[in-house]
Amino acid sequence: MSDQLEQQADAARKRLDEEAVRIVQLHFDPELGAPFWLEKAKEYDFNPLTDVKCFDDLKKFPLFEDDWFRGGPVERFLPKKWHNEYKYTFETGGTTGIPKSRCVVRDHFIDYEQFSDTLSDEDFPRGSNWLMLGPSGPRRLRLAVEHLCQYRGGICFCVDLDPRWVVKLLKKGDVESAKAYADHVIDQAYTVLTANHDIKCMFATPKLLEALAMRLLDEGTSMAEVGIKGIFAGGTEFTPQWYRFCKEELLGPDVFITPTYGNTLMGLACGKPFDPADEFKITYYAPQPRAAIEVVDFDDYNKVVGYGETGRVKLTTLTEELFIPGFMERDEGERELPCEKFAWDGISGVRPFHVFAKKTTVGVY
Repeated sequence: MSDQLEQQADAARKRLDEEAVRIVQLHFDPELGAPFWLEKAKEYDFNPLTDVKCFDDLKKFPLFEDDWFRGGPVERFLPKKWHNEYKYTFETGGTTGIPKSRCVVRDHFIDYEQFSDTLSDEDFPRGSNWLMLGPSGPRRLRLAVEHLCQYRGGICFCVDLDPRWVVKLLKKGDVESAKAYADHVIDQAYTVLTANHDIKCMFATPKLLEALAMRLLDEGTSMAEVGIKGIFAGGTEFTPQWYRFCKEELLGPDVFITPTYGNTLMGLACGKPFDPADEFKITYYAPQPRAAIEVVDFDDYNKVVGYGETGRVKLTTLTEELFIPGFMERDEGERELPCEKFAWDGISGVRPFHVFAKKTTVGVY
């Protein structure tokens, strides 16, 4: 790293340390804290209010258990400071059993307003209408993209998409019905795009974006010809190979696309700005200090791997609405150096954690 980037990285780390302390102070505040953490603190052999003095001190907490998010009351993770505000509930998973859920006040709005600041007005013109081509229902993504569109001055058009139904079909081996459902989703998107709504920007998942682009080509048109200028997409299906295919074959030179990586707990990690020298390599940077990603050793989740080395994704969420120390994601990848735009560690090659990969069912999106 250059001297200037090292200074920026040091400043970013200092801010992360300060935010870790501030957020722990709020979530464990006896009067305003989160009910879940106030109860949990009774089990610890340390005092979060006095013993957390930097980000690394969060290792004092046990790893966060996935099942803690299943069932209610959903507001137990939300500090009492927010309990009289309007609240939203977002779910993830839920194909089998009780879905994981999160109670939110404004986090989804803040995350996407900050993401908006990373988008260029040339590729994502302000005042433009958007198409949200992704999951609907109880998922945060639908409302978050709509807010992003409104924040930038536009109107958001959405489709109906229930990914749980598609996963059920695939698990039963009913590929034909799953394909029919995917066609149903693309029919909705095609209808909206060709109805003179002046849509210039969109969110899509790789599978759905590819299917829509192919449908437009079959109809004798293209993304550029129907007016699309900027697309952000995300998911482990967004590989370097698909990135090249998308830019060179599906979209062409007049449509910009940027990769993203995120979920209901983290927010949205941005992709490193495209550089031809990277050979379509995709590197993501978490929205620090609101969330931090560490690429950790497969056998020691408190040990960060070296740059360029492979490890599992460890997520820490630090917002006034949600505190998650040490959540082990179902992804792995390679640790990357900070970059000029994002002065903290990144991750490339994001893919399903190899232990779970064979058990993962990838649906319509």
